Amino acid sequence: MSTVPALVWNRVRSLLPARADYAVMARNPRRDLLAGLTVAIVALPLALGFGVSSGLGAEAGLATAVVAGALAALFGGSNLQVSGPTGAMTVVLVPIVAQYGPGGVLTVGLMAGVILIGLALLRAGRYMRYIPAPVVEGFTLGIACVIGLQQIPNALGVAKPEGDKILVVSWRAVEEFLRSPNWTAAALAVGVAAVMLLGARWRPTIPFSIVAVIAATLVAQLFHLDAAAPIGDLPSGLPAPSLAFLDLSSLRGLLAPAVAVAALAALESLLSATVADGMTVGQKHDPDKELFGQGIANLAAPLFGGVPATAAIARTAVNVRNGAGSRLAALVHAAVLAVIVFAAAPVVAKIPLAALAGVLLATAIRMVEVGALRAMVKATRSDAVVLVMTALATLALDLVYAVVIGLVVAGVLALRAVAKQARMDQVSFRRDLPGEHSEEEHALLAEHIVAYRIDGPVFFAGAHRFLLALSEVADVRVVILRMSRISTMDATGALILKDAVQKLNRRGIAVMTSGIRPGQRQVLDSVGALDLLRVEGREYATTSEAIAGARAHLQYAGVLPVIPGQNAAVEEVSR
Repeated sequence: MSTVPALVWNRVRSLLPARADYAVMARNPRRDLLAGLTVAIVALPLALGFGVSSGLGAEAGLATAVVAGALAALFGGSNLQVSGPTGAMTVVLVPIVAQYGPGGVLTVGLMAGVILIGLALLRAGRYMRYIPAPVVEGFTLGIACVIGLQQIPNALGVAKPEGDKILVVSWRAVEEFLRSPNWTAAALAVGVAAVMLLGARWRPTIPFSIVAVIAATLVAQLFHLDAAAPIGDLPSGLPAPSLAFLDLSSLRGLLAPAVAVAALAALESLLSATVADGMTVGQKHDPDKELFGQGIANLAAPLFGGVPATAAIARTAVNVRNGAGSRLAALVHAAVLAVIVFAAAPVVAKIPLAALAGVLLATAIRMVEVGALRAMVKATRSDAVVLVMTALATLALDLVYAVVIGLVVAGVLALRAVAKQARMDQVSFRRDLPGEHSEEEHALLAEHIVAYRIDGPVFFAGAHRFLLALSEVADVRVVILRMSRISTMDATGALILKDAVQKLNRRGIAVMTSGIRPGQRQVLDSVGALDLLRVEGREYATTSEAIAGARAHLQYAGVLPVIPGQNAAVEEVSR
């Protein structure tokens, strides 16, 4: 086996589950079984609702929850994750369905699975931790708004209007409702959402989503509410795996959507895993294994007619709160849903679409953590700007663009804040004068020498602000730059420093430096600034030595009288 294939194979083996990953499943199986059953009850209406919202139908949501839920649990990097269709993913899929049809969504899922596996092989999981909290909160707020708006047609009992802009579609649905109100559908949607929200406050441990859906279905059936349109026929079982949907001619056009889906799956899954770790003691996920597991899940789900999947924060939280400690709980969740698909499809088919819309409306409302939003807005003005811009971009554009915009804005504002920390202050050099000096001599030195201390980073974002002002110093003969407190320097900062020194030299002002750190030498040398600072031996290790060199320079120039015992320094300058 050649070197490259061997390295790839070794990397793949490191991502595969080990025996220890499954050994924990035997520690407390009863607790995991109960947690898995509870999560399945919570997940059923969500899977149905997200399947309908995606445009592929309720059966696609169930297939995703079963296939992706099982495979992500087996191959993922967390013991606690529960995967399946999610609202965030639905937001991305709707425009793909509109442009390419259901086959395009399934193809995108396959391509996203390949991309996720590639990210796992490249060890990209570790970089997700650098996403700022305001970006995450803004992203979540925007997704919640989009999910809520997507439910308006079904909640109002009207056919979904044409269009791919969620705000436009929602407004058209409201107009259609006002022309021909369907109060039955609206009442069911509002009722289901109210039961879920109020019930969660009263008894958080009871899965009120399934209770509300069952109640809505019974009401619709008992009172023959024809205006409450049901889900419709569901297949009694999963379809046989097939690649018949794959259209090779569309692969190029679907590449960008596949990248978006993969990015969202990675982002949401790793965020969910981080949340799960924070809710427990002793659990820690492997980000690269998690990406690998999500990649396997997204490769398989489309073969059974499922939509792209990701880890679900809400279902994972339910799993943890109900005592799950291993992957067994997520596997039980998938198995229970599979049983429902095979045994209860006719019953599930009678669930009103308005009831599912109510479930997703309540889910969207519960996604918004008011306390976290308030904390972010109050933290700093920059955090508030990043949060709002990310949320607006999520609502107006697409989710990947929203995250990119949030990261760019956060990066620019962070650079601005860091750049403000850099400064250049004029400082007194009295205490650094070597030897004893009279007040008259010190006053004479201060008349011809000025010392500046540079603090903080000297880089492209802030160096212009103060280094260019250096060349405009008042008429003196020597400028001393104390550089020991520079934390970092890039090529731009070094070039600006070089330009300022050249301008001072052309005015006949000598520049002495002290305390250049080893990390700065390579940057200064690369742009030719180090040689300029070293001219005539004007680089010194300490400020005291730089002041002595400045005094010798002034004595040699005839500005200061030569003091007995200092001739050696003057001779050194003359050389």
